[in-house]
Amino acid sequence: MPIRFATLPAALFTVMVILSGCGYHTAGSAAHLPDTAHTIAVPVFENATQSYHTELAFTQAVIRELTSRTKYAIVNSEGPTNADADATIHGRISAFQILPLTYNSTTGQSSSYLVTITASVQVNDRQGRLLYENKNYIFRQQYETTTDLTTFIQEDPAAVARLSRDFAQSLVSDMLESF
Repeated sequence: MPIRFATLPAALFTVMVILSGCGYHTAGSAAHLPDTAHTIAVPVFENATQSYHTELAFTQAVIRELTSRTKYAIVNSEGPTNADADATIHGRISAFQILPLTYNSTTGQSSSYLVTITASVQVNDRQGRLLYENKNYIFRQQYETTTDLTTFIQEDPAAVARLSRDFAQSLVSDMLESF
């Protein structure tokens, strides 16, 4: 019996150590934005690609996500300084790629494509200090095409819209929850 009682504290200690390292914390307790931040500026993202209006889709999606999920006020983000904002989100679309994914065996034409967008984000406070940064957001979306030209719908803008929503959800979660 003495051996069992001697191993019980060691077993409890081991369990406590394992549980304490599991990463559990309440939402917002590891947020990248300070408690003093109440306003956020979101200037239009920079677009370093040839994709048309991708930067607008991503910027608008981030603003929508911040508005729907947080209590931060979004301030006018015109101009380089954004002096009225406690924090500023600077984004950049760095890569945009559409590749054929599958082919129609009878026509030899592409029947589906894969859109890949790479973006980077920096969040700075009013003094320019870096609060959060991720240089490598990568999002992919597949879409199918049609061979019937009478019902043809350009699908890549819809894929970009879906990617922008996924990006915005991921960014806001990363900024607020730090998981």
